[in-house]
Amino acid sequence: MALFEVTGGGRLRGDIKVQGAKNEALQVICATLLTAEKVTIANVPEIVDVLQLIELLGCLGVETERLGPEMWSFRAADIDLDYMKTADFRARATRLRGSVMIVGPLLARFGVGHLPKPGGDKIGRRRLDTHFIGFQKLGATFDFDAGEDFFTVEGRDLRGAYMLLDEASVTGTANIVMAATMARGFTTIYNAACEPYLQQLCTMLNRMGAKISGIASNLLTIEGVECLGGTDHRCLPDMIEVGSFIGMAAMTCSEITIRDVGFEHLGIIPQQFARMGIHFEQRGDDIFVPRQEHYCIESFIDGSIMTIADAPWPGLTPDLLSVFLVVATQARGSVLIHQKMFESRLFFVDKLIDMGAQIILCDPHRATVIGHDHAIRLRATQMTSPDIRAGVALLIAALSAEGTSVIQNIEQIDRGYQNIDGRLNALGAKIRRVE
Repeated sequence: MALFEVTGGGRLRGDIKVQGAKNEALQVICATLLTAEKVTIANVPEIVDVLQLIELLGCLGVETERLGPEMWSFRAADIDLDYMKTADFRARATRLRGSVMIVGPLLARFGVGHLPKPGGDKIGRRRLDTHFIGFQKLGATFDFDAGEDFFTVEGRDLRGAYMLLDEASVTGTANIVMAATMARGFTTIYNAACEPYLQQLCTMLNRMGAKISGIASNLLTIEGVECLGGTDHRCLPDMIEVGSFIGMAAMTCSEITIRDVGFEHLGIIPQQFARMGIHFEQRGDDIFVPRQEHYCIESFIDGSIMTIADAPWPGLTPDLLSVFLVVATQARGSVLIHQKMFESRLFFVDKLIDMGAQIILCDPHRATVIGHDHAIRLRATQMTSPDIRAGVALLIAALSAEGTSVIQNIEQIDRGYQNIDGRLNALGAKIRRVE
């Protein structure tokens, strides 16, 4: 186990480059299972979750090769389906939430997929019904061994179907799209997720020979094809990291230029930070955040308190609400943070309260934050990172606090942020990794 010792109170300055998108990388790497031909993917973030998925594919028989920094090739010509019944597969797949997305490609190409109940962040209920109901609509049979916590899906003759998803699940949509690429006939998916990363997946699949229309909308149509081929693909910059760095700059009164952000794919994120009173400039594909001593949260037109809530794309991604919450603690004004999707994601606020933040946890989904306007500094403390996004929010808090904070369980942060301590130390942060 490792921890961070963070000496806060300093100002950061300089340029920082955004890593490739974690959530996109997990999807497109799973998609390489759809073809026996070589697929090359660039701008792959070399973080724990992604590297574990690459290792899992290697154990399945995929030829994986690191071609250079953040570039990998995959060739799934000889897949060992029996490996999915082994204890090693169970151990590897259980600790990785993204492993669920291997089922759709394996079902499409080989007619079978096995999976133990996957792990990932402990942020509340994260049901998989959408995935398996979609597979059943395509004609697959589904079995869940409750005693073993093991899922099995079989379908040698998938056929296109119409389906209305009960939730706009990103991973569920991705999994069903991949399964439908080689199903006979047409598949229509309504209430589909349409995040930029899902758009990227669909565009990549079309280059491989799939026939997907309606990309960027919530109504996707897939005409099944016989087989898919290889391609080259480049992952977008990670929008969650972009938002994390904007919030970090404001919270620490720092001047930072965030490089290669993929601005056109950020959606409502910049607008929401502007509502927090945070100033920034778009400079080409970079974002410049100037040093601000104060940032004032807007109110709604009628004078009521600002509410920042997550919503399916093009709404605000839930992965950034932890960052918005911590940044609000030093704003001028108040804000209601409404986390609709996951009921355990706000439970890290007790650590911020220990640091001196003024936060009322209304219920598992809502927290009201009364900002200090930098008049009262947060104080250093010892804390534990409960999940990826809360972990980076606590890191932002520690960087702004007086004294030296200790953050334990930083493996959670490493799952989503590549060399975060090294990159921030290059800006002037004081973060020491202790193994």
